[in-house]
Amino acid sequence: MANHKSAVKRHRQSENRRIRNRDVRGRMRTSVKNFRLALASGDAGVAAQRFRDAERELRRAASKGVIPKQRASRHVSRLARGLHALQSS
Repeated sequence: MANHKSAVKRHRQSENRRIRNRDVRGRMRTSVKNFRLALASGDAGVAAQRFRDAERELRRAASKGVIPKQRASRHVSRLARGLHALQSS
């Protein structure tokens, strides 16, 4: 355990950040999974709504520093390609 006052505070802060990051990451993963399930079902309208939700969660995670911004952009791009393929078919 931490012995100094500053180390105790640092531990407390890192624990709060860990919990917050876990929640953000979980919401992000769930929204991406819901989009992929909608994509697999073949319903373009539902998939489009789920894509908006997934993009919002990915961008939010990137803005909070949970994932890098470029990784969020890459994921959004790949999800958008899947959505456009479904809409064009």
